[in-house]
Amino acid sequence: MKKELREEFWHAFEKSPFIMLRLEDNGGHAEPMTAQLDKEAIHTIWFFTSKDNRIAVGGRAMGQFSAKGHDVFACLAGTLVEETDQARIDKHWSKEVEAWFPEGRNDPNLKMLRYEIDDAEVWTVELGLFGTFKMLTGQEVKSSEMGQHATGLV
Repeated sequence: MKKELREEFWHAFEKSPFIMLRLEDNGGHAEPMTAQLDKEAIHTIWFFTSKDNRIAVGGRAMGQFSAKGHDVFACLAGTLVEETDQARIDKHWSKEVEAWFPEGRNDPNLKMLRYEIDDAEVWTVELGLFGTFKMLTGQEVKSSEMGQHATGLV
């Protein structure tokens, strides 16, 4: 994946760090999760969850992302594993997270998951004014006018 597209994805994800996440073997629906991002981490994001959440068991997972402006979309494949590094938990702890865990960092139901991304597919939409006009008037919009698309690590 080109660096430019990878950076565009991470920039959009940082602005709206919400993802629909599901375990591949679970058969259940995806659920919204708030990602904890670290600019220095490569191919990795974190989530706080409760131990009784259906994704808390970890395993192969698929995440779907749509940017706030609907101009970046991504499908992320990887593995969810329990994060046991207390420094990592402390780094991402916030008032927003604490709202979900009344007993704070020591809440017995608290669990942090690390999502190790090993594959991704990213799309961007860059129609611009001319492309939008063509679309609204029923004219053909060529794929080269739509934006970028790539697979690989993000």
